[in-house]
Parts: sequence; structure tokens; C-alpha cells
Amino acid sequence: MRHPLRLLGIAVVGGTLVLSGCGSSDGGSDSDSGSGNSEVAAVIKGLDNPFFQAMEEGINEQAKTDSVKVTVQAAQNINDTTGQADKLTALAQQDFGCFIVNPISGTNLVQGLARLGAKDIPIVNIDSPIDEAAAEKADLDVETYIGTDNAEAGGKAGDTMVDAVKSGKVALIGGISGDVTSGARLDGFKAAVEGKLDIIQTTSADWERQKALTAATTIMQKNDDLKGFFAANDDMGLGIVQAVKNAGKTDSVKVISVDGNKDALQSVKDGGLLATVAQYPYAIGQLGVQACEKAAADEELPDKVVSPTAVVIADNADQALSKFPAPFETFENPLE
Repeated sequence: MRHPLRLLGIAVVGGTLVLSGCGSSDGGSDSDSGSGNSEVAAVIKGLDNPFFQAMEEGINEQAKTDSVKVTVQAAQNINDTTGQADKLTALAQQDFGCFIVNPISGTNLVQGLARLGAKDIPIVNIDSPIDEAAAEKADLDVETYIGTDNAEAGGKAGDTMVDAVKSGKVALIGGISGDVTSGARLDGFKAAVEGKLDIIQTTSADWERQKALTAATTIMQKNDDLKGFFAANDDMGLGIVQAVKNAGKTDSVKVISVDGNKDALQSVKDGGLLATVAQYPYAIGQLGVQACEKAAADEELPDKVVSPTAVVIADNADQALSKFPAPFETFENPLE
């Protein structure tokens, strides 16, 4: 039987996503909140990446606001598929009313989640989608998916690159080879620049800054006339920025990435990254808690909630930094 959780409301005020609980107004701590069974477990990617640090902050802040107990477990790093699955297995032995999951791969959490589904415990999937074929094979029913339209984010990056360089050669650096999120961002970029820019190479750097730095260095050595790089996340983008700086090409090689992490926003302001396509990991975390509450109360949820993205360039970097980690543009919440 699903455990009841307190319901919450959401409003958008002054361009910022504001979530307020309607079950309690005393701001009580997690330890004195509600029913002993009204608890949420969240399993997310590694906190070595600031994107997931912001996500964790959003989860914890929303749970605190609504006086819902939450336990967050994170993988050791962004490639720790087995460790993340082990953390889910351990949490599944406990009594939680709902699970929020952000899997490292499309399949690494499916086995553990299938056990939860068999017990009719609601599952909310955020950020990185669970593989649909694997979920169907395991008879796993996910209440909703909350995350970025990654092809759209890549497309925005592509449009921004075309506006900046007009024509010429660019290179793409993705995350883990075969990763759905990375692939969608790269595909979106490619579609946006088709017939306008010449993509001379696409390679993987496993989401890691140092690997992206090394890859970008090699690519520039072989292509002296390169105009730009697109990176599938900010950490890799910042590695590329360093490679470009090392090569003395900051003025001639443009770098665009995806995420909107604080370091990336600062880099845009300082003239390192040309742009970052900002996601809202903080808000995704908040929405995950809200969706868990609704699911556990047997309220209907949409199959998919698309979180917004915004292109941050030098002109609006200060605004984005001042609101971080919250959204700096108005977001109409479909779960309101």
C-alpha cells in the first residue's frame, strides 16, 4: 500500500520557482515531521559533479519546506553504476513511501526498482531516463519522468554557435559513449548546425573535465582552423576552455556546454565559455519531491514533465548567477 505524504503547492514568483507546503506552516525539521512512513528516498548520481550537488540541494530544501523526511544517497562518482545500484538495494530494505531515482545508465537501477514496483511503491524518475525497453521487460511502472528535453538543449547550443561563428569547423565532445542524455544533446546540436557548420569530429570524454581537456588539445593540434567546441556538460566544457586557453586560442575558438553550473556561469561572465544552456537541477530535485508526494497520495501525474532550459551568455550571466541555484527565468510548473 502506498504511504501518504503531505501535498504541496507551487507558484512562480518574480521569475523564480517557489514551492510551498500546505501540510504544515511551522517549518519543523525532518525528525518531527508527519507520519513515520511519509518518507522519500532519493538515489542520484555522484556529488563530484556540481549539477547533482544542486539537485540534492533542491530535494532537501523542498522536503524541509514540506516537513517530509528524505534520505538522499549518491553514487561515489558519475561512473559508479554498481555502487549506485547497491545504494538503491540497501534503501529498498527500509520503509519508504516513494523513491526518486536519477540513474547513471538507463539500466543500472532497473533490477532494484522492479522489486519496489512489485511492492507498489511509487517511483519518480528524474534527469536521466530509465531505459524503456528494460523497464518493460522488468514489468516496471514509473509514475513520471522529470527532466530536460536534451535534444532541445543541444539545439539551443547549436543555434548559439551558428550565431557566433557563422561558418567553419566545430568539434563535439560527449559524455559516456552510448549514454542517452549525451546522445540527445549531440543530436540536437547536429540538427541545428546542419548545412551551416562543418562537424569534423565527435568524441567521448566520459563527462570528465580532464579527459575533455586532453581530447580538445588533440583535436586543436590536428585542426588549426577549428572555430568551436560543443560539450555535452559543463564540466567537460570547462576542461575544453582550459585547453583553448593553453593553446592561446581563447579569442578564436568558442566553447558552448550544457548544464548551467555555477562555475560555468562564472566562466561565461569572465569570457571563458561563450555560453551554457542552463538546466534547473535544483528545480528538478524540488519537482521530484512534489511528484513523489502526489504519487504516494494516488494523485494523477503526467507521464513526462519537461523542465525548462535557458541560454546563458555574457549579457545575462549576472542575472543567472544572482538566482543560482534557482531558475532565473519564469517557469510554469505543470505539476502545480
